Amino acid sequence: MTVRMSKPWASLSRENIAGLGAHMGVYEVQDSSEHTVFIGYAGGKSLFGLRGELERELGRLGTGHRFRCEVNTQYMTRYKELLMVHQADLGELPRDNRDSAPRLGRLRPE
Repeated sequence: MTVRMSKPWASLSRENIAGLGAHMGVYEVQDSSEHTVFIGYAGGKSLFGLRGELERELGRLGTGHRFRCEVNTQYMTRYKELLMVHQADLGELPRDNRDSAPRLGRLRPE
């Protein structure tokens, strides 16, 4: 199993978000330059799960972004793992995670 998210990217739009369920999981948001700008999660307290979190991201960022997500009940572990992979690959956290990221360890993905 790879530690990087491998799901395909989809346009961050109301139509694509509407098809998501109210599941717990993790997601990545990418800008039009194909840079990951945010990695987030939908936890047990998230209203409408992944759908609700991505609707919030659409409201915050507007159109012109893409997303991908994974349903995962171990969302907090997976969230931290994705942040560590991003940091290992690019040397920094995504732009919108820099001020609010949890304490992270180091990961050396192969």
